[in-house]
This record gives sequence, C-alpha cells and structure tokens, in this order.
Amino acid sequence: MRRREFIAVLSGAAAWPLAARAQQPAMPVVGLFRSTTAAPFTRVVEELRRGLSEQGFIEGRNVVLEQRWANNQLDRLPALAADLVRQKPAVIVANTPALQVARTASPTTPMVFVVGDDPVKMGLVTSLNRPEGNVTGVTFFGGSLLGAKRLELLHELIPKMAVVAILMDRDSVFEIGLPDIEAAARVLGVKIVPIKVASDHDLDAAFDRIIGAKSDAVLFGGGPMLRSQLKQVVALASRHAIPTIYELRDYVEAGGLLSYAASFPGAYRQAGIYAGLILKGVKPSELPVLQPTTFEMAINLRTAKALGLDVPPTLLARADEVIE
Repeated sequence: MRRREFIAVLSGAAAWPLAARAQQPAMPVVGLFRSTTAAPFTRVVEELRRGLSEQGFIEGRNVVLEQRWANNQLDRLPALAADLVRQKPAVIVANTPALQVARTASPTTPMVFVVGDDPVKMGLVTSLNRPEGNVTGVTFFGGSLLGAKRLELLHELIPKMAVVAILMDRDSVFEIGLPDIEAAARVLGVKIVPIKVASDHDLDAAFDRIIGAKSDAVLFGGGPMLRSQLKQVVALASRHAIPTIYELRDYVEAGGLLSYAASFPGAYRQAGIYAGLILKGVKPSELPVLQPTTFEMAINLRTAKALGLDVPPTLLARADEVIE
C-alpha cells in the first residue's frame, strides 16, 4: 500500500469512534415535576432514582433526571412545565397540581402521577385497572381515603373528644373524602371543623382558628403545600398542645403524635419503576394504577406524654413504629 493511501486509511479509522459517538442517541430524559419546595422531599427523589435503577436506568449513566419545583407558587407551574417540555422528556413524574399543568403543556408525553387520593374521582384516569391514554401512576392513600380511619384512631386515643379540626390545603383533593369522614364522625358523636390554608403564611392564623373552635384534636388533611411545611405544622401543634394525627410517618419522626398511611417515599419508588418501564417501551395504558397493600402506624410516646395522653396498649400493639 502506498504511503498516501495508508495515511488516508489511518485518518479514516481515527475518525470512526468520533463518528460513532456523534451518532449515539442522547440519554432519555425523565422529568420530576412538583408544585412543592424541594428541601423536604430529598427522600422522594432518592426513591424515584431507586425505582429507575431497578429497571436498569442510572442517572448520569443512561438517563437524565430533570427536576422542576414550584416552591408552592402555583402560578409558576405553567412556565416550569413549558421549560421542562423543552427538554423533551420521555416521561414526566408529577404530583397532582403539576400533572394537571403538564398535561396541558404536553398532552402526548407519557406521565406518571403520585397522588394521595382516588385518581378516578380526581379525573386523572377513567379506571384503575385500565387507565387509558398516556397517564398512569401510584396512589399512596395519604388523604381522604384514610381520613375516616385516622378519625377512629384519634377517637381510640382520646375517647372524650367532641370537636376535631381538619387542617388541609385550600385546593386540596382531600375535600373529596369529607363526606366519608363526616359520616364516621356522626357515628362517633364528633363534630368536624374543616380549616383550609392557602399558604404557609396562613398557618399561625389557621391554628388560632383551630383553638378558637375548641378543637380537642386535629386530623391533618395535608395537600402539597402543607406537606412541604412539615416542621412548622408539627411545631405549631406542639406549641398549642393539640393532639394531631398525620398522614405520613415523617411527621411523627419530627415530633408529631400519630400517623397512619401507606409509605409516601415508597410510592415514588413505584413511580420510578413505572417510569423505567415506559422508557423500555411499555405504554402507560398497559400499567394499572398501583395501590398500597400495607399501611403503617407510628406513635411518638414522648409527644403523647407531653400532651398528657395515655396511649392504650391495644393501640401500641398495632403500631409499626413507637418512638420513646
């Protein structure tokens, strides 16, 4: 082979890896879109990554995770959704307020929701087993679906309670389940006082209303905004010395009295698994909405003692976690 031809062959060979790299497709993008602040939900992000990894997708290696957080400012959601859609995500994982905006911004993008109530009643899907369309997800039953059960647990702890306030986001889907809670309250002989909160600046006033209503206890109805104010809510309940039952164990670990729910972080692990399946080509309509099969109860005995409450042995025996 002539020297000039040999150099040409070498030059072409050297270019092959560069050309191959240039032709490689970009890593798929998974969008995490929430209406809340990010700081209280680091475990949620970890569990989402864990779910993706169980399907073989590792952030930075073969998938990109784009996060958008609205910091409880719902008016920011449309701009954040538009920015996220520009990244051309293969799938978006979102909470309820973010999902509703994302569907408007990109009606065809596959989406996985994580919600605390019945997604059929919320209008997110037409069926749990056959979600249809491009949306499916996970419900962790954090809200109204377990409201009546939480009320019964409160009554077991405080048999003489007469008034129970329900603290919830102003726009929370928790309101869907109020009729069931009110029905349970009538059986128990308890009056229900709903207290709605629009922003974190309203929390002090909300607890003033709770005390003004002579509430014996609080049933935490939650919502995205209130969930991001975990420490403030627990501190206010402690300051006003009012027994409160929460939807998530995290509140009890932070000093709250009692919680009963399915695992919220666990729901995001399941969402990560679903996102991974969608990246592999599974259609959202082929993935039934996941529902929790186990529930956990946590009790903080230090808080109970500070409130002057004796926790019945029957309640302690059923607790999954007891903080002493």
